[in-house]
Amino acid sequence: MKNPVPQAASLLLEKLMLLVHIRPLPAGSGGETPPPAPGYYDTSCFKRGDLLEVPRTLFIHFGIYLGENRVAHLMPDILPSITGDRRQIQQVVTNKRLILGVIARTASVRVDTVEDFAYGGSILVNHMDRLFEDQVLGSEEAARRAEKLVGATAYSLLWNNCEHFVTYCRYGAPVSFQTDKFCETVKMIIRDQRSVLASVLVGLASIVCLGVAPSTTLPTIFIPFFLWMAG
Repeated sequence: MKNPVPQAASLLLEKLMLLVHIRPLPAGSGGETPPPAPGYYDTSCFKRGDLLEVPRTLFIHFGIYLGENRVAHLMPDILPSITGDRRQIQQVVTNKRLILGVIARTASVRVDTVEDFAYGGSILVNHMDRLFEDQVLGSEEAARRAEKLVGATAYSLLWNNCEHFVTYCRYGAPVSFQTDKFCETVKMIIRDQRSVLASVLVGLASIVCLGVAPSTTLPTIFIPFFLWMAG
């Protein structure tokens, strides 16, 4: 019997990335996502070196404004690792490219218009400055750092994402509060002893549904054990 776990994990990752990077389709759209209207954003209020934030469904996407309606931002993308064709790479990142980039842990710091960067979402400007107080670098220095990093780069959902990129550029140190919050949540779950019981029940359910096999039995034994010891 074919193990459905890898397929389920792949499907879950795809749905997660869709929630993060794609806006919901409007009613009556016929299944097509209309591009943001040109000139939707008033860029006159942005200054070179500003840190831009776009809240998504589950996460926040970050970029550094370079001036002249250009934003440098880090996105997972498989294409830079398999081709050097800049024209291909500069095209809009599709869901498939993005998901494969997450899996392969490859990305690119790319420069897009404000419209393509925000994709219709609301934009917060320098919202993180209050958290760093006197650590804010000069605007020109932030922009230069961003421009210097444009191109292919390694990617990690937790340790090298778009938030690490912008905090390095504007504050001098790569930090991700989203990662910190996620890790804190995971720690709370691990330390909650109810997680042990939940993992046992899930493991037993997987054995009942999928049958007795190393892929179901071993996790049922070891996951509750490690959760118990960690708690």
